[in-house]
Amino acid sequence: MFVLYAILFSIGLTGLSYIYVKTFQLENYRIKKYLQKAAKFNFSWGRKTPLVFTNRVKRLFFCTFLLNFFVFLIFYGLIPHFWINFALSILFFIFLPIWVAISFLCMCPVENLIKKRFIKKAKDKLAKCSCKTIAITGSFGKTTTKNILFQLLKEEFDVCATPKSFNTPMGVCRAILENLKETDDFFIVEFGARRVGDIEELAKLVGVDFGIVTPIGNCHLETFGSIENLENTKFELCRSAKNLVVFSGKSDSSKKLFDRFERKKYLVGVQGSFAYAKDVQITPQGSAFVLVLDGEQLKCRTPLLGRANIDNIVEAAAMAHILGESNFDIVRAIEKLVPTPHRLELIKGFVNVIDDSYNSNLAGFKEALAVLSSFEGRRIVVSPGIVELGKAQFETNRLVGQEVAKCADIFLIMNETNKDALTAGATRTTDGKKSENASKCQILYAKSREEQKKILKDLLKVGDTVLFENDLPDNLR
Repeated sequence: MFVLYAILFSIGLTGLSYIYVKTFQLENYRIKKYLQKAAKFNFSWGRKTPLVFTNRVKRLFFCTFLLNFFVFLIFYGLIPHFWINFALSILFFIFLPIWVAISFLCMCPVENLIKKRFIKKAKDKLAKCSCKTIAITGSFGKTTTKNILFQLLKEEFDVCATPKSFNTPMGVCRAILENLKETDDFFIVEFGARRVGDIEELAKLVGVDFGIVTPIGNCHLETFGSIENLENTKFELCRSAKNLVVFSGKSDSSKKLFDRFERKKYLVGVQGSFAYAKDVQITPQGSAFVLVLDGEQLKCRTPLLGRANIDNIVEAAAMAHILGESNFDIVRAIEKLVPTPHRLELIKGFVNVIDDSYNSNLAGFKEALAVLSSFEGRRIVVSPGIVELGKAQFETNRLVGQEVAKCADIFLIMNETNKDALTAGATRTTDGKKSENASKCQILYAKSREEQKKILKDLLKVGDTVLFENDLPDNLR
């Protein structure tokens, strides 16, 4: 009977640890960050981002259950006193976040062993394939450029690309094992990074035959610490490239890496470079432009919205051309491009929705506002601002608020994270005076998605256009 009590007690505590495991997962299993949140009792209570029950999470729950079970047996077996046991139960509950962290540490050797076996299996499969690897990194547009390049190359080649935003070692390995075929000509891989060394790890995993560096900006400065660390990390791809690298000229940092790279390279996106766009016309229905590609001028149309997507097209078209795809097929593929979900994706209805909610940066936010400006009727922006910018976060979001107030009729600010900075930017000038745009742009607030839905339901009219820019997970409120 005592063992049954121990089992039931441990199951109950393990079930209660759901919210802690979810917080841990949203913090990318960074134990220091998780414990800082635990100390402040700042857990991810919301339903916006549910816990993903990966095999790793299941093993973590099982280990937490075993830890609760054995500690219960030891303490309750040695001290058979009701009130002492009741007090111990309270302590168990209070220290449950710590049990989760301890369980994680206990599982680290097992997880490392599983990771090594998984990587070896993916490497063995990749070694049997004759495909060339195209690696893409940068701060902005990685996933969209990858998806565009995939759609361009598949006109003439057999191509595999990592799905969605799979850009970590385990995600890339999963793509290799589940999607890559021995007959594929190219394997397009997105390289993500949050710390120095992340891209080098990915490069060692898959190898890099060809590389693309998209624009680089102040993303993830909270983890990188400085723009120099960020640049050096992106350059890890360049050092690994066996053949050549295509660099976007749309950011100072990516141009700096172009100058630094001493082997075969191409600069794109700026006037006079290997590939660039001119005579650009952007409308709510899509874009038209002339693609100058290795000296040849190609008239192009695309259903994709915004100048940023044209920049992504230029980068992908340059690589496709270098790899031998005909200009005819490149133009034809550009005409048929399908938007990447949640990245300037237009959803038409009684109101127009521009879904740019995957993530955000200052340049991307401005581009999304430029797209919004091309629509008639009331313009509404729903956004929590931009995060993970370290010391630059307040000032960046103040600038965002200024830009929104110039363009939008209504600004619905989500969550508390950047509320003050966004409000200050939308209503005040840098010297604290009331902004000219403050009276033109109505400011509203919502603390949750449910509150947001209620406000929009009462607010929206036929012909409105709503821009959803960025979406914070539950660990950021």
